[in-house]
Amino acid sequence: MTTTSKSSTATKVDNGVDVNALLGAREALEKMPEAAQFKWRASCEWLNGTHSRSTIGKFFGLGEEQSRDKSFAVEADHPKVFASEDHAPTPVELVLSGLASCLTAGVAAVAQRRGIQLHSVKASLEADMDIQGILGVDDEVRNGFGAIRVHFDIRADASQDDIKALVAQSQKRSAVFDIVTNPTNVFVSVN
Repeated sequence: MTTTSKSSTATKVDNGVDVNALLGAREALEKMPEAAQFKWRASCEWLNGTHSRSTIGKFFGLGEEQSRDKSFAVEADHPKVFASEDHAPTPVELVLSGLASCLTAGVAAVAQRRGIQLHSVKASLEADMDIQGILGVDDEVRNGFGAIRVHFDIRADASQDDIKALVAQSQKRSAVFDIVTNPTNVFVSVN
């Protein structure tokens, strides 16, 4: 992590996060906790081989269905070393991207709330995986990651301790960090 010292003149912090709106939402949800129950959705369609396309659009939150301005498509595939076509990142790389994005968004929001001007935030992630499990070579080997390492390079008008505290708070509040580090019930059905 890299720091930039605070200037002697007071400047307005603008990291692009509307903290007042977030705090207003938190206050409203404290009064109506049932509105905090969200349902995020994605649908996925097989294209060919290991290539698929997921579509993300509507979700449920604040007590009703919500629509975005547009739907988003996310593709996944596997590299050629897996006898695939390599049209897109692997699903596990998308998980890493989700974790990086969630933690980075948290850093920006916490920095804005704490009055810390960010200049750059870069996250690098690396995950270990023994693919003997997913290939059925050894049923004792876990299919998922053995470990994930996240490294931040942050340039901000703050001390190194303040920057470490930003990252720690982001980690504490990250939905994706929680999903990756804690068991989640997943129910699979077939029509």
